[in-house]
Amino acid sequence: MQHDENIPPWYKQFWPWFLISILVFAVVIGLGLLYVSMLNPDSMVRDNYYKEGRAINMHMGRDHRASELDLSAGFTVDELTGDISLQLDGELEQLPPALLLELMSPTHAERDRTVMLQQISGNHYTGQLERGIQGRHYIDLSDPAQPGEDGWRLTGEITLVMGQQHQLTAK
Repeated sequence: MQHDENIPPWYKQFWPWFLISILVFAVVIGLGLLYVSMLNPDSMVRDNYYKEGRAINMHMGRDHRASELDLSAGFTVDELTGDISLQLDGELEQLPPALLLELMSPTHAERDRTVMLQQISGNHYTGQLERGIQGRHYIDLSDPAQPGEDGWRLTGEITLVMGQQHQLTAK
């Protein structure tokens, strides 16, 4: 067996270090991505899917009830104060003294808002947002005094713009 004296040892050659550097680079990038993902975890908008799934029939009954009552609502959010002004129309026998308005972000749970609207006169209601809100949201308007299948709800998906009139109608 012959040894060539012109071949340097492996640690003095280019290719082993090139292959090792690819592996080290992959490990460093992987650890960096792991660190970033630990700092910014995904938020669960709705964390109990089983419970949500069981409630679908109840929600559909509430949607049908709103349709039967021919309910609709128009609302605006004041740009400066965050006041919500809502007008509820439909064939309700008695108007509720309060309404529950839920503004749900499809992507970030921390952007969800719940506002209790108080009746100020006739079919006019008002409430206040603690902070400004804009962008795409799912809307859920209901009577908190009638939860479950006895109640009704109006739902919709809107791009919320402060100061602009928004409409919810029964489907």
